[in-house]
Amino acid sequence: MQQQDALSQSSSLSAHSLRHRVGVLIQARDTTEAILRIREAEHAGIQQAWMAMGGAGFADVLTVLAIAATQTESITLGTAIVPAYTRHPMVMAQQALAIYDIAPERLRLGVGSGNPLFLQNRYGLAQKAPLSYLKEYLEVLRGVLWEGKINYQGEVFQVEDTLPRSAPTPLLISTLGLKAFQLAGEIADGALASFCPAPYLLDQALPVLRAGAEKKSRPAPPVIACLPVAISQDEAAVSAAVSQLIQQLVHASAHARMFAQAGWASAVHGDEAALKALAQALVIIGNEVTVQEQIRELLASGLDELLLLAIPIADEATERKQLLNVIGSL
Repeated sequence: MQQQDALSQSSSLSAHSLRHRVGVLIQARDTTEAILRIREAEHAGIQQAWMAMGGAGFADVLTVLAIAATQTESITLGTAIVPAYTRHPMVMAQQALAIYDIAPERLRLGVGSGNPLFLQNRYGLAQKAPLSYLKEYLEVLRGVLWEGKINYQGEVFQVEDTLPRSAPTPLLISTLGLKAFQLAGEIADGALASFCPAPYLLDQALPVLRAGAEKKSRPAPPVIACLPVAISQDEAAVSAAVSQLIQQLVHASAHARMFAQAGWASAVHGDEAALKALAQALVIIGNEVTVQEQIRELLASGLDELLLLAIPIADEATERKQLLNVIGSL
């Protein structure tokens, strides 16, 4: 009987561990809907809900998460990502501090350089040496949030200030190219890898990240692989939706460079067979049972965490709830 209880407890701990390693990317039209979907995710047993900074017309993500923190109990809330160029690190720190005050240890703050075209068109901002900028940005954030004070004299930022209290919030950065993974290993608490094929992450990115961590004599931070999921058995509809997504990605310069570095240069240049192969390496496709099997396989392969985004195929609401059920039942 004791052995059965021990086995049951071990199984429960293992399941909890898997659920803790998988989050869902929340998409919504407005703040009210975003809050409802975060609450829905927590009710389904999801451990992590993440949001990306939306386009024109959508509310500030950190503000949305602050509201969500007051209407949920324990779910971790993450940003994936907030573009660093759009706000000073001290402003970001003040927002993180506000969330920490009402929901201690529940925020994971992901920042990144952002899309150059978006920054130029919307804000009139030009990226210059984005990784160097991001490095200084994180160093300022780290000092002020973790220590409560900062005296930083860099090439980009010259900051001397004090917060009323510290808020040791995990700081993550967006990663596509290998230099970004190295930087994450050196200074970040996690690498947010958006739409990167798993073989690229395992064979190229992880070794570089670990080398960066070893260089600074620090533990290697986790890689959070953001992957799209299509829960459907309608092969034609899935093929059309996935094809559209892949086409959008290969036409984005940052992803095109990453895909080429990962060995998919022919897909970037429009080769149909290569595009289909890339889709198979990038997108989790199937029914609820097979999708959960693929999630388990990815977690067992060496990836630290997954951040999953449901691709609408036929019925967005049904498919979203199916994904929540898949993750919540891990």
